[in-house]
Parts: sequence; structure tokens; C-alpha cells
Amino acid sequence: MRKRFFYLLAGSLTIFLLYGTAEPEKKENKLKQTVKKDHCLSCHTEIDNVPKDFNENDVHRHANLTCASCHGGDPNSDDQDVAMSKSKGFVGAPSKKEIPQFCGKCHSNINYMRTYQPRIATDQVSQYYTSMHGKKLQEGDQNVADCSSCHTAHGIIAVKDPRSTVYKLNIPGTCNKCHGNHELMRKYNLPSNPLEEYSKSVHGIALLKNQDLGAPACNDCHGNHGAQPPGVASVSHVCGTCHASNMDYFSQSPMAKAFQEKNFHGCEQCHSNHLILKPNDEMIGVGKDSKCIECHSEGDAGYSIAKYIYTSISNLKRGYAAADAKYQEVKQKGMNDIDIGFVLQDAKQYIIQSRTMIHTFDSTKIAGKLAEGMGIINRASVMGQKEIDEYYTRRNGFAAATLVFLVFVVALYFKIKDKEKKKS
Repeated sequence: MRKRFFYLLAGSLTIFLLYGTAEPEKKENKLKQTVKKDHCLSCHTEIDNVPKDFNENDVHRHANLTCASCHGGDPNSDDQDVAMSKSKGFVGAPSKKEIPQFCGKCHSNINYMRTYQPRIATDQVSQYYTSMHGKKLQEGDQNVADCSSCHTAHGIIAVKDPRSTVYKLNIPGTCNKCHGNHELMRKYNLPSNPLEEYSKSVHGIALLKNQDLGAPACNDCHGNHGAQPPGVASVSHVCGTCHASNMDYFSQSPMAKAFQEKNFHGCEQCHSNHLILKPNDEMIGVGKDSKCIECHSEGDAGYSIAKYIYTSISNLKRGYAAADAKYQEVKQKGMNDIDIGFVLQDAKQYIIQSRTMIHTFDSTKIAGKLAEGMGIINRASVMGQKEIDEYYTRRNGFAAATLVFLVFVVALYFKIKDKEKKKS
């Protein structure tokens, strides 16, 4: 038995030494193995002239594409004159203005892209030329972003890889390389603090702090290759891709037409753009934090409606708080709280729906929803009070029964004592 154990241990150590120590060496030699297949990379490595952004995990290398796949030439020759010969199709590095078309040689070819990634759109270049970046580049502006500005040139990693410059969590930082440059943005009369504002917004906190990949990044609102600031007519639709009910209510409201006439940017007018804070009830009404009083003043219809909506929602919240207090008391007393909890969940939804319906700016519709919610809250309150009353009824009954029992015990005691006295 001992001999068998010794052989097993010796065999395990041998396997570990042969394979366990070979893995790091395999990783270290990965680049060298790649170099042998591509004389362009081999020569550039020898003269220490590999592009600064070169990454061996580049998606093109994983697809077995060589330097020559983009730059032309003959990667099989170690003769520089042959490898970089124009007769071999060598085109070298593209100019800034040529980069979109340079990448588009493959990425705009649907038959070619189908071989590698059939789901990837092949209209990125045409989209890019509709963007402000693309338009400026065609005018000769050398400062604007091109493909390599966002994706890099030689270290392009899959978008779902956290190391990618266009991974969801990295997009704000990638855009900020240019849009956070104060000197550069000043040339275009643009602010250089969008990332600073976005980081404090409800969206930025969700994405950057809470790592919620469902939260919107820059490209969710501005687009990818056809990136543009949303126009007056499109802001509500952009926000509506996530906030669908809000958009539907607003677009059908009389306020939508008024906003359009005054050239107001829909949602952005009240909620801002990059610094979108978490909405609260103080934004409605006529208080100092209200958005309504930025346009409406005391005496006009909008002012009165805003005041009514705020007061009604406040009453609904107070009613909910009172019902919830009874619910908590019921739980604390150990009474039946299950049905009350379900009713309060429904009531909570009515509060949320009422807040969403604010975007109708219709006091009649909002009043109907608030009335329904208050009815459910009152039902929960009555159920809670019933359980509390039942608790005290039981407690009082138990106290009375206990008192009767004690009287009986005392009477019995004296009866026994009396009998013992007579007997003695």
C-alpha cells in the first residue's frame, strides 16, 4: 500500500514539473510564436519598433490576420524591399483622413465580414460620415475622433472584454480622452466636464459606481459610429428608449407641443442632460426646488396644476406612511400581516404610477390614479387597524380570564383553609 502511494506521489510531481512549469513559458513565448508567422512583426520586434498600442490579444490576430492584411505587402518575406514593395500591395500607414475608409475595406464588405462576424453591421463607415466627427474629418479637421481614437489601432479587443476601450464600463473614459480636454473643447465651444457631471448623475452612479451594465453610457444616448447630440425633436425619443411610459405620456400631452414651439429639449429641459439627478417629488409643485416655477408663475393654470399635483401626491405618501406604520405594528405584535403586505405592495405601485403620470400634465388623469391609490391605502389601513384591535381584544380577554382564574384560585384557597380550620 505504501509503495503504491509513493509511486502515485512521484508521478504527480513529475506531471506538475513537466506541465505546471511549462504554462508560464508557453505564455511568454506566445508573442514569439506569433512573430514566426509574420515577418513584419518579427522585424519590428527586433528593431524595437512595435506600435505602442500593440496587444497580442487583438481580435484581428485571433482571426489569423497579419500586419499585411491591413497595410499590404508580403508578410512571408524577411526582405524589407520585398515585404514593403508596392507591387506586393504595400500601402503603409493611412493618413488621419484615410482611416475610416482604411478600416472600411473589410468592415464595409458584408461578404468578407460574414466570414468572421455575421452579426456585425457593415455600415459603420457610412454612419461615421453622418456624425459630427465624420463631417469635421472630411473638412480636414485633424482633431476629431476616427476609428482608432476609440478602438485603438493595434490593440482592438472584443467589446464584451473588460479590457476593451469600448467595454461598457470603459466608454465614458474613452470619450473623455477628447471631451475632457479643456483646450481641445474650447476650440469647438463645447464644455469639457461631461464626464464629471455624468459621474454624479443617476446614470453615472449606476454604471461607474454600482457596475450596472444596464445603465446608459455615452453611446446609448449619442449613438456609436453616427454619434450626434440628440436634437430638439429626438431628445424625448432617446430618453424614451428606456423610459417608455414617460415618453408616451409626454408626447401625447399639450406640453409637448408647447415645448416644441419654444424650442425646448423635452426631457432635458427639466432633467438636464449629463447631470441627471434622481427625480424627487420636490421637482413638481411650487416650492424652491420645483422645475415648474421656472416657466409658470402664480396665477396661471400651470402653477395651479403643479401645486395640486404636489399636494395630492404628498397626501398619498402620508396615507401610505400611516398604513405602513400600522402594518409594522401588526408585524411587531405577531398578528396576521400577510394580506396587508400584499395590499401595500399594490399601493406602492400606485404611487410610482402617479409620479409617472405627472408627464401627462393632466390633473384629471392624475387625480383618478391618486384616488385609486388612496382607496387601496385606506383598505390596508383598515385591515391593519382590525388586526391591532383584535390583538387588544385578545389581550383584554386574556387579562379578564386571568383575573377570573386568580379570583377562583384565591376563593378555592380560602375554601380549603376554612375546611381545614373546621376539621381541626
